[in-house]
Amino acid sequence: MSANDRIAKRNVMVLVAAQAILGSQMGISFILGGLAGKMLSPNPCLATLPISLIILGSMLTAPVMSNIMQKYGRRAGFIGGALAGAIGAAISAYALWHGSFYIFLLGSFITGIYMSAQGFYRFAATDMASPEFMPKAISWVMAGGLLAALIGPELVKLTQGAVSAIPFIGAYLTAIGLNVVGLFLFFFLRIPVPEPVTADTPSGRSLGQLLREPQIVVAIISAMVAYALMNLVMTSTPLAVVGCGFNTNDAADVVRAHVLAMYVPSFFTGYLISWFGTRKIVALGLVILGSAGLVALNGVELSNFYIALVLLGIGWNFGFIGGTTMLAKAHEPEERGRIQGVNDFMVFGMVTVASLSSGGLMNCSGGSAQEGWTAVNIAMIPFLVLAGGALLWFVISGKSKDVS
Repeated sequence: MSANDRIAKRNVMVLVAAQAILGSQMGISFILGGLAGKMLSPNPCLATLPISLIILGSMLTAPVMSNIMQKYGRRAGFIGGALAGAIGAAISAYALWHGSFYIFLLGSFITGIYMSAQGFYRFAATDMASPEFMPKAISWVMAGGLLAALIGPELVKLTQGAVSAIPFIGAYLTAIGLNVVGLFLFFFLRIPVPEPVTADTPSGRSLGQLLREPQIVVAIISAMVAYALMNLVMTSTPLAVVGCGFNTNDAADVVRAHVLAMYVPSFFTGYLISWFGTRKIVALGLVILGSAGLVALNGVELSNFYIALVLLGIGWNFGFIGGTTMLAKAHEPEERGRIQGVNDFMVFGMVTVASLSSGGLMNCSGGSAQEGWTAVNIAMIPFLVLAGGALLWFVISGKSKDVS
């Protein structure tokens, strides 16, 4: 093992811990965001808007965060993200205390800055890694979300009623603490700050050239669709579960099963990519995502929710890690600040559209939660056609012959 891979393994451990601790707040936000939005919103069609604002905040700040990390290093960006997470949670708690939907939206948007920083954990894992270690490094860091999947929903159960007069506020106060504790982890990262740009520094390809590279285009589309479909369905899940006669704890358990399914495969996804190749794993992820939609359309028993959301998590894992690996292998170190931020801007742009669509489809597609849930899952079809068509073109055109 090379010296760089030994450093990369150390960094992976730090990033796994960060994913577990800081990532727990996303479980809080996604379980309670729609329910708190419905409680505060003047219009039920806007119930999932807080979740959409988190994703919008992530999308808009991804290029900025990428440039900050390229100039000042990963540590600076990650600490800034944790501070934003604490501020966003504090504003959200304040909004719940005063019953203000619009202040809650502000807190959600600022939380998106944290989500943007978290998205770069997977790329940071590859900074010191050899090409052979890259898929495993990405996969292990994503596996840190497994602990977040266990911690987040349990924190919701334990803290949502801590202040009996104000539902959910206790969970958001807890999120402040997660960020304060988590930011200290980043002092243990060992990723060099990029060298200042000089006339002799290799600049790499322009953004336009990078976006004309077929491997990069397909990588971005694969990640976009995997994340968008996951968010489209998951955003509406708590509303659908509660709307179909179950309770908030049932919704938290379903979301926990989903998040476990998102991250448990990460223990072996990197190895599967090494054995079978990126294209096959991305294709398998798309098939599994489609299967999740079919199960959800088959009924609204609690078992249907569990099975559909587990398949949704596995499909996301294969599609997103596969797309990330494909992108990481398609650019040079000096190009990462340019393309990684644009990648996440486009990914979370699509996710924002999916999240906004999810709320409208769920709450404004008919008179019942079941009709809304049906509309949400039918809406998966065009996303699957987009990604499947791009991957098929990549293979048939012969442009993928050098991509493992």
